[in-house]
Amino acid sequence: MTQLSGQPDEAAPPASAPPRDELVLAGDFPPAQRQQWRDLVAAVLRKSGREVDPQHDGVEDLLVTHLCEGVDIAPLYTADDAPPAGAGVPGLSPFVRGARPLGATPDGWDVRARHADPDVAATAEAVLADLASGVTSLWLVFGEGALPVDGLAGVLGEVYLDLAPVALDAGPADTAAAAEALFALVADRKLDAAAVAGTLGVDPLGWLAGLDSGTDVAAGLALAGELAARCLRDHPRLRAVTVDATAYQGAGADPAQELACSLAAGVAYLRALTDSGVSMNDAFAQIDFRYTAPADQFTTIAKLRAARGLWARIAGECGVPDSPQRQHAVSAESGLTHRDPWSNMLRGTLGCFGAGVGGADAVTVLPFDTAIGLPDAFSRRIARNTQSLLIMESHLARVVDPAGGSWYVESLTDALSRRAWEVFTGIERAGGLATVLADGSLADTIGTAWRERQQRLATRVEPVTGVSEFPDLAEKLPTRPAVRRPAPRGVLPRVRPAAAFETLRARCDAHAARTGDRPAVFLATLGPVATHTARAGFATNMFQAGGLATPAGGGGTAEIVAAYRAAGTAVACLCGSDKVYAADAAEVAGALADAGATVLLAGPPGAVDVPGVDGHVFTGCDAIEVLTGTLEKLGVEL
Repeated sequence: MTQLSGQPDEAAPPASAPPRDELVLAGDFPPAQRQQWRDLVAAVLRKSGREVDPQHDGVEDLLVTHLCEGVDIAPLYTADDAPPAGAGVPGLSPFVRGARPLGATPDGWDVRARHADPDVAATAEAVLADLASGVTSLWLVFGEGALPVDGLAGVLGEVYLDLAPVALDAGPADTAAAAEALFALVADRKLDAAAVAGTLGVDPLGWLAGLDSGTDVAAGLALAGELAARCLRDHPRLRAVTVDATAYQGAGADPAQELACSLAAGVAYLRALTDSGVSMNDAFAQIDFRYTAPADQFTTIAKLRAARGLWARIAGECGVPDSPQRQHAVSAESGLTHRDPWSNMLRGTLGCFGAGVGGADAVTVLPFDTAIGLPDAFSRRIARNTQSLLIMESHLARVVDPAGGSWYVESLTDALSRRAWEVFTGIERAGGLATVLADGSLADTIGTAWRERQQRLATRVEPVTGVSEFPDLAEKLPTRPAVRRPAPRGVLPRVRPAAAFETLRARCDAHAARTGDRPAVFLATLGPVATHTARAGFATNMFQAGGLATPAGGGGTAEIVAAYRAAGTAVACLCGSDKVYAADAAEVAGALADAGATVLLAGPPGAVDVPGVDGHVFTGCDAIEVLTGTLEKLGVEL
């Protein structure tokens, strides 16, 4: 290098620096130790009033998140937490890292749109709009309140069936007819039968679980065998069977239970297909799996990876190790809210992200207004553009198994796999999925998991944004045509995380419409703004989650009582700091009680002893119980 005036070349590295072709990550920093992290976390916990071990060895245990039985999420993962090697490589068994060596197709995963509008002409128009704007396959729902089977030809009248795969979802009454209608359409158009792809949707165990407790499972299994043989003979790119695990998740199953039920259904269908004369290789090729992709993106990623690995284990036991699971992931319908439905756009985005990173072959993002009624053109556009943005702008499909190597995701995948296999083998020992559905034991098992989750929802440990947290009482909901479909009659119930809060909100709305006044809880703010803001904000958030207005007033005792009387309610909640409570709360509580109020206090019981207080609201309290009791005090009818 040339040097001028005796000065060193500025581009040359210092003598102590590593050569330029080496990159030492964090090389200029001292190595971090786990104990350092524990010390820092312990200091924060002490400030919040939590007791910690002097050596801080139990800090991790204080911050563990319980996902489901046998699966806990730690607050910190390091290389020491990585599970034993076993994920393999993309495209090879056990397919944890992906079913194909190069991941998704060059253009990303299959973007699948769901259509169930009984208006054939409107659906046909919506289908063409979807296909012209990024959608690559169709999911058509038939039956009462959805598409009529005799409308299939009209819906697909201008669709190139050799380019756009079709997934049929017609239930126990219409699946055979829907499949025949599709076969007839292919024949009438004189299409190359080998070029038509999709699924026929035979799923008798899923129908029994979620649609109709009277489903003839034996007849459904026979239909699966007949249609599988026909597909293998005449339509090699069509699959006859769909294991729809959303029926179990929609009943409250935790992720491990959803996986286990899908495996049990898949094994039952393998037995039925091979008993009907289909070879084991062909039986695996005839089964698709549909999983939920909720807003918990990391659980979605791990669940899909675990599903492929577990199914590969079954395939290996059956002597066909090179049979990857074909996955269709759909944003969780049970997680969609009636209230603040625009937040569902974000839930769909997170579900889609998790499904894409998790390696799903096809993904459906449900329109944000699905819980309200029939989606409109705008909501369908947002749903498909969510996927297009993640594929085309975020380039999510460019990397094979982007979550691979994450100690958290790898550990969660392993934990879910182990727990799901335990539940699956338990189902098999009990006689199989049909048996545990019929005798009610699966409903009991899933019910236990759902009740645990209900408690997390009621205490808002698991929040529902826009419903149990940060509600907007002034929101104006979009209007959509109602979906007039029969209530599900499966042996498993349908549950919704937002339902309890939305029911209370509906009671208050109905009361307001009937009387002209929204039920309210008066917030008595004690002390300066800085001392009551946090607890007043907490109380506002919680009471509005139940649909209650929260007028507030502060100042001296006389001013607070006057503001309470002006609010026209029978319930008041004191909001302030512990120090202010000790000085002023007893006087204010007594005056409010004399004015006829039921008096609550924002803060945990035992922190400050305030006579005259009838109850407490605090972080971790059962908000559903508090809100229900408050509505009863206010005389709000069911």
